[in-house]
Amino acid sequence: MHSVVKAIAMLMVGLCASLFAQNQDGHLYKASLVQAAPGKLLALIDLYKPLVASNATGQPLWMRHSQGDHWDLLILFPLTATGSYRTALSDVERKAGKDGLIAWQEDTFVFGPPLAEVKKRFATAGFFHVEMFEALPGKSDELYREREMENDYLRRLNAPDNLIFTRDAGGAWDLFTIGFYRDLKAYAEAADRPVAEQNAAAKAAGFDAPSQIGPYLRTLIRTHHDTLATAIK
Repeated sequence: MHSVVKAIAMLMVGLCASLFAQNQDGHLYKASLVQAAPGKLLALIDLYKPLVASNATGQPLWMRHSQGDHWDLLILFPLTATGSYRTALSDVERKAGKDGLIAWQEDTFVFGPPLAEVKKRFATAGFFHVEMFEALPGKSDELYREREMENDYLRRLNAPDNLIFTRDAGGAWDLFTIGFYRDLKAYAEAADRPVAEQNAAAKAAGFDAPSQIGPYLRTLIRTHHDTLATAIK
């Protein structure tokens, strides 16, 4: 039975890699949201650490929940790994389940920015702001455009923009964004700009005013989850 399950899993990875080859807009990742069993978070982190530190082609990138949504870990797996590395990952995930380390897990295939850009952001960040969205019916494309407009707004203020990841298959949400910051202080300072500059940047990005960014976003979404997270050392 295990060999059949493994064969199906490998087929899914191959299919997703094929989809990525046809998609010129982004790199394909598996995004795993993981909630540890009570009292097992540190053991779960220790189990994954050798994979993260391996410097392999498919090395995962991860963060730890600080406050917000119910998951403990967000792990991004680039789907460029060798067969041996995917086997090592399967072994870790199977052991985590066998040892009762995971209470809940959701896996979603997403298209995102080039891997080099994602790795660069993770390498210098110690604090993250993750926003996950479910669009209203027929609004997913407009939601993506809104996220791009907000990035334009942030760049005009010389503030860090967000990386956008869109769902291909898996979870219920349509996209999520990650904001990367040096630390909590840098996150707080990112919004500290003169009002006149904020107004000019908002209009140039296509918004009526900074105060209208949030209300407009809420006309496009059914649910919205914010999470603050920290780098795992």
